Amino acid sequence: MRQPQTIATRAPGVLIDLIAKRSALLVVLVGIWWLLSLRYPHYVLPGPLRVWDALSLIIDNGDLWRNLAVTLKRVCIGFGLAAVVSVPLGIMLGAIRPLGEFFEPVLPVLNTVSSAIWAIFGIIWFSISEASIIFVVFMTAMPLIITNVWQGTRAVNADFIELAHTLRMPGWKVMRKIYLPTVMPYFFSGARLAFGFGWRVSLVAETIGASSGIGYRLRQAADLIQTDQVFAWTLTMIAMMVALESGVLKPLENHLFRWKKEAETP
Repeated sequence: MRQPQTIATRAPGVLIDLIAKRSALLVVLVGIWWLLSLRYPHYVLPGPLRVWDALSLIIDNGDLWRNLAVTLKRVCIGFGLAAVVSVPLGIMLGAIRPLGEFFEPVLPVLNTVSSAIWAIFGIIWFSISEASIIFVVFMTAMPLIITNVWQGTRAVNADFIELAHTLRMPGWKVMRKIYLPTVMPYFFSGARLAFGFGWRVSLVAETIGASSGIGYRLRQAADLIQTDQVFAWTLTMIAMMVALESGVLKPLENHLFRWKKEAETP
């Protein structure tokens, strides 16, 4: 009987094919962008070369790295606080069913509130400061993580919990041995989504109430009709999100939960 090809032997060919397809897509998109830019003034749609020059300028003068570090710091602090608060709350809501049923209507409401509204509240409560941006990221990420952790807790096998109680297992051990292994994949899935949302809403908050960061520089360039710099900062934001998602979060998730994929393989 023919043995199935392993992931290790297929990976190089699949990776090369994927890189080739995505490179071709990038070339097509840049080509369309360049053709369209020939039909419009540069202050409406700057061409790729003009945007590249603007990007080179903000890299050379250090403006890019300063504002990128500021925005990334705000996102990481807000996301970290959301994770610390959301994991125990999500487990509590999932483990204590009456409590979960009581608070269930609250999460959809929190998830539907616009980041611009949280930004306005942040400015009212914290004025124009670091705290207002962190607050917006926190309020955006928290309900997403709680929802996923909650669903993960509800997926815990009730027989395992009953057996643990029968064996008089301490609560901390029940949490570590039963709840956490089941909940962590759900948490990580929600955390990746929450981090992406947090990164985007931080830019919205910075355009409304900040004096530094990528969002602030985007607003400043737009006010001065420096469309090439608007494109340069936007491309920087996209590149950072892709790098974090594809280069850090997704590989980390695959590494941490590789046992799950191996268990699902027939």
